[in-house]
Amino acid sequence: MICSFELGEGALTASVKDCIDIAGLPTRQGSAVFAEAGPALANAAVVDALLASGRWRIVGKAAMHELAFGVTGINPWGGTPVNPQWPDRIVGGSSSGSAAGVAAGVVDMSVGSDTGGSVRLPAACCGVIGFKPGYGVVSRQGVNPAYSSIDCVGPIARDLAVIEAAMTAMVEGFAPVAAPKDSDIRLVRLSPEVSEEVGQAFDLALSGLATPVLDAQLPSFDAAFDASLVVMGAENWAALGAYADHPGMGEDVRARLKAGGRHDADAVAAAKAVGAQLAREIDAVLEQADALILPTLPIVPPSLVEAQDARAVVPLTRLVRPFNLSGHPAITLPIRTAQGLPVGVQLVGRRGGDAALLALATTIAAQLGLQEKEA
Repeated sequence: MICSFELGEGALTASVKDCIDIAGLPTRQGSAVFAEAGPALANAAVVDALLASGRWRIVGKAAMHELAFGVTGINPWGGTPVNPQWPDRIVGGSSSGSAAGVAAGVVDMSVGSDTGGSVRLPAACCGVIGFKPGYGVVSRQGVNPAYSSIDCVGPIARDLAVIEAAMTAMVEGFAPVAAPKDSDIRLVRLSPEVSEEVGQAFDLALSGLATPVLDAQLPSFDAAFDASLVVMGAENWAALGAYADHPGMGEDVRARLKAGGRHDADAVAAAKAVGAQLAREIDAVLEQADALILPTLPIVPPSLVEAQDARAVVPLTRLVRPFNLSGHPAITLPIRTAQGLPVGVQLVGRRGGDAALLALATTIAAQLGLQEKEA
């Protein structure tokens, strides 16, 4: 789950996903491809920021799905973290060790990365909170791959106050704002297709809110899922295609990597156009509301046996991936089905409104009974 060491003297503990550089340690990215990687020469910007704040102590690097290119967290080479509360089910990927370590209470917070749901998905699978900031809000300097037009560095924690503390440290000038009153929040619900048990859990959660919820549609939402796969695939091929025939690479990752190499410049441009259209649709809805609300997962986390078919679990990201393409901040709060399985409520805020979204999430979490609302 986590390889241990200590950096810093802060009271709050953190782990860092192993695609993020820490000086003096190899960045293996959960892959045999980089098993012999030399030590990183410098800390990633986000590591330096946490240490400079004086509040954080980094105690380890977290395991991950190989090359951050998968949604299950299953990793035969690097090790598959155990979902602390549901050990027969996937921990989720690609920030698998990050979510598992937080859920197990090993650390207060873990720094993950989210290219297509890779913070929010494992957080939901493990019953904790995962925040994807807006694109570019947290520096990606020292994060692998070096370039991505959709990847975001974000925190996973059990408590929203810890998420805010992490963002305050990681982002210069980030300032938490007061949680809004129940009556001041305007939410707009999206109703994508989900399984019956997820739908029932989500409806029950919304029925307990003290905040009115209106309905809306995003015409480009479904198309953005496929478009995001194109962008991620093409960019991963550009970054990692030279290793596609490495004998140590997992076959599931190899297949996805090579598939990404088939997307030409025209396909990528068309995919990004879908993202731009979705962003306009979301912006228009959020002119009249404070946040979108929708489920995080379309189904409950599959069992480890069910997840052996990697292609069958890609749709797990169907409700999270579009917001990577649009660039909006998004957060998942944990809820459970009637059978006690983990799912999530996802809130999506305005671009540039990261602090406001976290404040709103604090009020919604209190309404859901996840934590006490501050006076």
